[in-house]
Amino acid sequence: MARVTVEDCIDKVENRFELVLLSAHRSRMISNGAPLTVDRDNDKNPVVALREIAEETISPEDLKEELIHSLQKFVEVDEPEADTVPMIAVSGDSEDDSDVQFDRMSEEDLLKGLEGLTPPDDRE
Repeated sequence: MARVTVEDCIDKVENRFELVLLSAHRSRMISNGAPLTVDRDNDKNPVVALREIAEETISPEDLKEELIHSLQKFVEVDEPEADTVPMIAVSGDSEDDSDVQFDRMSEEDLLKGLEGLTPPDDRE
């Protein structure tokens, strides 16, 4: 079997640096047990990875996506949007501001209230 050279792969992946990154990633995947798409022929994992790229049995775009995904530390998940919360009237917007009342408590009153609380029983 002829040796795989960069020239065999350069028409599939034009940037040599990207080719090195993709083939190294594929080589790691093979080392971790990914199925081969070409015969091994007693070759080591980096050579097998280059042969897969050269023979187009594995897509460079798929490899690129897998490489990016493997390097991400935080994967953004689309979560459903929260239900809409009705707007609260801001002072001056409504004619009847007397409906909204706030309880005011000083820090001293809060501390006195916390001192009067009894701790829960941990015996249960």
